[in-house]
Amino acid sequence: MTIASLSDLSDNTRCPLLVVKVGSALLVGREGVRREWLQELVSEVAAARGRGQRIIVVSSGAIALGASRLGLEKGGRGSLADAQAAAAVGQIALSGLWAELLGGHGLTAAQILLTLDDLEDRRRYLNVTATLARLLDAGAVPVINENDSVATQEIRFGDNDRLAARVAQAAQASAVLLLSDVDGLYTRNPKEPGAERIAEVNGITPEIHAMASRESASGMGSGGMTSKLQAAEIAELAGIALVIGNGTHAQPIARVTQQGIGTLFRAHRRSGARKAWLGGRLRLKGELHVDAGAAAALSRGSSLLAKGVTRVDGLFERGDPVAICAPEGRVIAHGLAEYDAAECTRLQGRHSSEHAELLGYAPRSAVIHRDQLVLK
Repeated sequence: MTIASLSDLSDNTRCPLLVVKVGSALLVGREGVRREWLQELVSEVAAARGRGQRIIVVSSGAIALGASRLGLEKGGRGSLADAQAAAAVGQIALSGLWAELLGGHGLTAAQILLTLDDLEDRRRYLNVTATLARLLDAGAVPVINENDSVATQEIRFGDNDRLAARVAQAAQASAVLLLSDVDGLYTRNPKEPGAERIAEVNGITPEIHAMASRESASGMGSGGMTSKLQAAEIAELAGIALVIGNGTHAQPIARVTQQGIGTLFRAHRRSGARKAWLGGRLRLKGELHVDAGAAAALSRGSSLLAKGVTRVDGLFERGDPVAICAPEGRVIAHGLAEYDAAECTRLQGRHSSEHAELLGYAPRSAVIHRDQLVLK
């Protein structure tokens, strides 16, 4: 069943598995942990479990909590070293807090710390999928955070919105609820006069992206509306609905599901598991720019042939993920390259009948085969 309304998030038949993402500013205030608020949220998680839903929590807050205990400036985000140190302290406190409060309702918390590489590498991604499935089958509530104590600028997600979408994809969830400091997506910055909340979005378009603001009102988190739209795109590709709701209120899940305050990004398609993983990748090794004819052929389900490639950017090997860009530069697909970057450069714009002579061996049929390609 598909998620057609905000109330469906509390329906165990329409939404048997819900991923709830909690932002840093919701969990940690200037005086420390917002314990009373968190107790109410945990009560909502317990109520969802009681009606037959499975819940995964993606919880920010380790850096903010650790910075508070270490007395670090800028919420622990003054430098990468500060963030890693703060996370090392905060992760212990954060996992203990969730375990304590969930335990008060007879629920078992399970901590999983992830880096971007864990979900970008196919084998490790499948390991995460298997672990989540076993934990949920055993009745636990997985509590997931980015492993900030070891992540570097090159491999970290940078925000937990996209992490939540990737976790939902790995767990084959029904929906993702991003609890933040706004009621949803607005037509413009909600601080500006005339801004209106959009109740439902059917597909992320350039016009929708133009409405996004990178600002985070609290200054404690690292994600803004832009990261939430990116999360919605990842979720949509996997056939998963995504909702943005305001978590600053008491019982925020009920506010979204019962009062209908939020923005629902509906899911219209579900790609195969491998294509959903590929389409949701955050790190790509290069770009293949194509002409208008090739872009049109890709939209019809064709493979990418070298004849349509106009430019090759980046250093990549055969099998690496690359972006495919339309003539105006917009990314229209992700795919796994059949040739390395040097070979693609030699083949670009050349007809397939010329490939064997250019390469010195029998060529493959396409630069990216349609089975290893997903449209964005």
